[in-house]
Amino acid sequence: MVARSILARRLRQPPLQIAAPRCAHTFPPPKHKHGHVSAYEQPAPEPPKTPTQEVPESWLTRKVKSSPTTLKAFMGMATVLGYNSPKQIAGRHAYQLYDKLCVPRADEEQVFWRDECSLPPTLQSWFSVTNLHVWLLTVRLRALPDSLGKHYIQGLVDHFFIDVEDRIRNVLQPPTPPKSGPPVSIPHSTYVSSPSNFYTIPNGDKRPKGKAPERLVTRQMKILKEQLAGMGMSFDIALVKGDAEMAAVVWRNFLGARGARGIVYPSSPEAKGDKPYFRRSVNLVGGDIEKVDKWDEQRFEAEELKDDGSGVHDFAPDEAGKYVRYPELMADVVRYVRRELVRLEQIPDDQVMGSIDALRFGRIRE
Repeated sequence: MVARSILARRLRQPPLQIAAPRCAHTFPPPKHKHGHVSAYEQPAPEPPKTPTQEVPESWLTRKVKSSPTTLKAFMGMATVLGYNSPKQIAGRHAYQLYDKLCVPRADEEQVFWRDECSLPPTLQSWFSVTNLHVWLLTVRLRALPDSLGKHYIQGLVDHFFIDVEDRIRNVLQPPTPPKSGPPVSIPHSTYVSSPSNFYTIPNGDKRPKGKAPERLVTRQMKILKEQLAGMGMSFDIALVKGDAEMAAVVWRNFLGARGARGIVYPSSPEAKGDKPYFRRSVNLVGGDIEKVDKWDEQRFEAEELKDDGSGVHDFAPDEAGKYVRYPELMADVVRYVRRELVRLEQIPDDQVMGSIDALRFGRIRE
């Protein structure tokens, strides 16, 4: 992976902005014979023109250009250090692919994922949606020439996890505003990409002091890494096996695997107990469970009845009607994945490696 400090510093430099000067002369608007100004006769204001100002070259640039020998040596040293190499160019473009294409998708389709699929407003839900679109891009990037495809995929995954680590730290330890003075908003440099409104920060008003515990950050990053590999492998297999297999992947990852033990109705015996009905599906891969081979059926049963705080669990008996829409939701996501893969396949390699708009994802329902 690219060094975190170097990558973040290069990607977060703000663009140079030059303010446009005001016009030196203004002309009064035309008047009627009665002396008042007509709103319809006022000339439309001209948009401000940004002057083209060349940035002066530094003394080092002038020194290097003045000597062909020095220029050749400098470019050779830059090549040795990897500047403007195919790998570095792929990494820079991979960041644009991630930031402009993958990151906004959860917010753009928030109504579908949160309201219709009942995903809770958590970082885990945001990760799953973003992970889907990272996988869609990796499928197309695999078709690039061998070395370039590997560089683009590695760069895309690197940017993904640098961003995820920043978001985990922000959830565990939200930035504390100053006690005095005007309120200060969280700068965009807090993330590799921009913040998201898809998920909320629990206990945001109770801000603990200190940094996010490294043990929790490392553990969560390990879990998300396993989920990245697990979802990607599941979708790869589904591409070969068919839509039924892909619908099962969608059910497990985006519909919470709800109803795995059966649907409980208000008239079911499970709904007649003293306590409210609760059951969730236990994630055996990419979760908190370790040494699965040592778990028996009773232990799994007890774990399914325990609330892990994720917000993903079976619907209550009085909400059993929500399961009726599950086949339609699975079909919508499967069609979306198939449609986007076909569209990405038709884009030439030069546009994949040099364009952003050509790869922009469509709506889930079109």
